[in-house]
Amino acid sequence: MALESGIDGWLRYAELPASLCAKQHQYSSILVLDEFQTSPVYTAAKELQDGLKRILGQSLELSFDITAAQQPSIIVGTVDAFSKLGVDPPSEAFKADGFYLNTQLTNASVHIMGESERGALYGTFEFLMRLAQGNFDPVSIVSNPSVSIRWVNQWDNLDGSIERGYAGPSIFFRDGEVVEDMTRIAQFARLLSSIRLNAVVVNNVNANPKLFSEKNLRGLQRIADTMRPWGIRIGISLYFDSPREFGGLPTADPLDPDVISWWQDITAKVFEKVPDLVGYTIKANSEGQPGPLTYKRTLADGANMFARALQPYGNAIVMYRAFVYNHHLDESVWTNDRANAAVDYFKDLDGEFEDNVICQIKFGPIDFQVREPPSPLFANLRKTKFVIETQVAQEYLGQQSHYVYIAPLWKEILDFDMRIDGQPSAVRDIVCGHTNVLNIGSDTTWIGHHLSLSNLYAYGRMTWDPLSDPVDMIQDWSRLTFSLDQTVVDTITKIAMESWPTYENHSGNLGIQTLCDIIYTHYGPSPGSQDGNGWGQFTRATATSIGVDRTVATGSGNAGQYPPEVAAIFEDIDKTPDELLLWFHHVPYTHCLKSGKTVIQHFYDAHYEGAANAQTFPKEWSKLKGLIDDHRFNHVAFKLEYQAGHALVWRDSVNNFYLAKCRIPDEKNRVSNYQWRIEAEDMRLSGYKIVPVTPAEAASGGKAIITESNQNPGTAMAKIPYPSGKYDIAVNYFDHTGGTSKYEIFLNNQVIGRWSGNLQEKLGHDFSEYLDGHSATRITFRGVMVESGDILKVVGEPNGTELAPLDYISILPEGIVD
Repeated sequence: MALESGIDGWLRYAELPASLCAKQHQYSSILVLDEFQTSPVYTAAKELQDGLKRILGQSLELSFDITAAQQPSIIVGTVDAFSKLGVDPPSEAFKADGFYLNTQLTNASVHIMGESERGALYGTFEFLMRLAQGNFDPVSIVSNPSVSIRWVNQWDNLDGSIERGYAGPSIFFRDGEVVEDMTRIAQFARLLSSIRLNAVVVNNVNANPKLFSEKNLRGLQRIADTMRPWGIRIGISLYFDSPREFGGLPTADPLDPDVISWWQDITAKVFEKVPDLVGYTIKANSEGQPGPLTYKRTLADGANMFARALQPYGNAIVMYRAFVYNHHLDESVWTNDRANAAVDYFKDLDGEFEDNVICQIKFGPIDFQVREPPSPLFANLRKTKFVIETQVAQEYLGQQSHYVYIAPLWKEILDFDMRIDGQPSAVRDIVCGHTNVLNIGSDTTWIGHHLSLSNLYAYGRMTWDPLSDPVDMIQDWSRLTFSLDQTVVDTITKIAMESWPTYENHSGNLGIQTLCDIIYTHYGPSPGSQDGNGWGQFTRATATSIGVDRTVATGSGNAGQYPPEVAAIFEDIDKTPDELLLWFHHVPYTHCLKSGKTVIQHFYDAHYEGAANAQTFPKEWSKLKGLIDDHRFNHVAFKLEYQAGHALVWRDSVNNFYLAKCRIPDEKNRVSNYQWRIEAEDMRLSGYKIVPVTPAEAASGGKAIITESNQNPGTAMAKIPYPSGKYDIAVNYFDHTGGTSKYEIFLNNQVIGRWSGNLQEKLGHDFSEYLDGHSATRITFRGVMVESGDILKVVGEPNGTELAPLDYISILPEGIVD
């Protein structure tokens, strides 16, 4: 089986078996109703030519002359172009960018008719992806988008780095400038177009004004020219203080005439190079960024300045992020609540924005957590258009070192009924578009994990049709990306659909948020980091109680920001769903849930259940050995094995933190009671020393061992106290930046394994330089025959500042999860 890099994603167009190909018509030609090579219609024809060759083995010529076209042919074009052939559009109404696919014609031809050139390209991808799945069922369908705004926001920096990027450097920028080679950008445009997205904001919302240099403006022109044939328009993010920091003005006051004129001039230069620019994205007065509030102006004043600069240029818009909040909140004030910020800042401005301003609202009130209620701002803007912002970038969800299929989370939010004015108001029906924080990079996986690319595919599908089913989407994606084999499809679907609840269970449940380190990398567990700072992602955990009181009666009043019918549910502790209990209510650890469990026992149980289920993912994946190529199989197998080990780090960190906090023991006596574990600090040490770990719960027993210097190796030895038999030997250690330690593990001086602390070369998440929950990890050597009393020895060779750190060793009988 040929190795595959993953570069084509779900557009690999794998050759179908001959038995399937024989069932499909042999087409004679592809009739293109547009000769311009920059047109998406021409792009569609070339895609058809390539796809049919790869999927069915049919080599077809492109024809531009209807009189010379042979039957049966595939005809692709716009409604207007078809009308010149005397072909009427379907009776069902078209929306902008919609398409009509008809494979039921009596002459066995295929008509792909787009409301626009872009629509013709979307219809082409629909046809090809049906064929690629072996689906030859005749169809006559009209497909229309639910919304016109279907964007992604790349967080790429001019230096080539990507904020929250886990898949290598930017495909757009390098060393302060736009890249010269557009190859990957064209490939990216193809992927986006195939899932019917229509725009990409190419740079980070934490923007750099040097984007406006003459060389970079020419570079933006090349990006736009490359993506335009795929129906993709580009947008850019702006830095609010650019007139002052880049333009030399003394101020960036949005009402200052010189500032207004400066932005008008810059906008003219941008549109000279990119006449179809989709618009500007603005992050202002957020997380220390300057904005209109800096100059004692309103947020609407700032947004409208940009909107007016864009108005001479057609349908360009300002996407103004509602992610505005005070990150210096005083936690001691019970009513201080970051979740209130969006409504507090924007509600009273409703109706004051120009028509081409659209508010970009994160799906929840905080920041892409593992579970949040929908943002109440969705129900508070009546005169202002808004889009929902989601995130393919797994910033708080394992950073693509863990696999979490996010589509079920998005669907819950989109299906939520806000009950505005007492009427049905599903979020999907009240937004005017979708944006998504995306972090594709130069890696051939695009996103750092072959499975995580399923989130981009699902995002595109859901922007077009928010009623799309997450199971259907992951099954289609699996067939297109890996194989039509049912075992492959079923296995990936099972892992995908279990991944979000699994991650929620072992990270943060009952609405407490993702209990990661919010001060540092947003990756590993650190449940104490939420409190004691001004960022406002509080859990308000004390020795006796936990949760944020967001009721109107006694708390921050956040529940009252929702329409009355929804507010009545969140205000009442008996009506609030358990999965959001701690989001809206502060309760004792002994509070009884609807399940009958106490809050603290639910925490213990859920974290054990989540971590245990993560152990099943590598075993499920192992079924696919030989059914997909070795390269991608091994890549995913390694990631899932790492995920299983890190899930245990999560489980122990969170459970031990709350056990220490509340002193209420686990009813099942699991937490802090590890019968198969040998602590590194209890071993006989030579060249190693014992050190405390911060936070303490990131290490078993709060301690680890490191070598006494970075020059000499250390040795840790212990006699195995367990009965003789076959065991899995798991070593928990810390793999942080600053060096690459090397390890050997021996049983009675026989080497049973070697490894290096080089995960920074294999995983893309934000790495730590410390011994903590981010760097804690595990390696397992399976099926080792052990005699009671055998001597276990680990030799660690330090490198740089990484001093071969070890936490513990587990000697696990078959079937036992540590």
